Amino acid sequence: MSKKPDCEAIVDSSLGQELERDECLVLTSVMKVRELKDGEVLVKEGEDDNRLFILTKGKLIVSNEVDGKDTPVYTMKVGEVAGTRAFVDLAPRRATLTAEGDTEVYTMVPEDFERLLETHPRIVYKVMRGLFRLTHMNLMRMNVETQELANYIHKSGGRY
Repeated sequence: MSKKPDCEAIVDSSLGQELERDECLVLTSVMKVRELKDGEVLVKEGEDDNRLFILTKGKLIVSNEVDGKDTPVYTMKVGEVAGTRAFVDLAPRRATLTAEGDTEVYTMVPEDFERLLETHPRIVYKVMRGLFRLTHMNLMRMNVETQELANYIHKSGGRY
């Protein structure tokens, strides 16, 4: 028997903050659990894999291919979500995700999620708000980093 997603992990994630328990239970009906061992690749850059991932245990290394070699760019922590762009845009993956240690993720494919539109539109709305919030936070972080880099290059706005 396969493991079932736990609502507490979803509500504790950056995606499910607005969900009530009964709503979360509905969402778990369209999710799966994937367990990975250390070094196992969850998804590879360039793949046409549109699943959304919620990290519930362990760590995921986010890497990009540079000069033919995977180069780590970020380490995901429990509660973080990956794959929002591929999930919404149905576009190829922009990064490789690899487990560091024993890792567990909850997965959801767009088609299963979209089936909730007919029966549970409020849940779909709340999850989409969560996806927007995540995207907005990433954009704000990138804007700050861009400004800091510009300050460094132009020797302005601080001690360099």
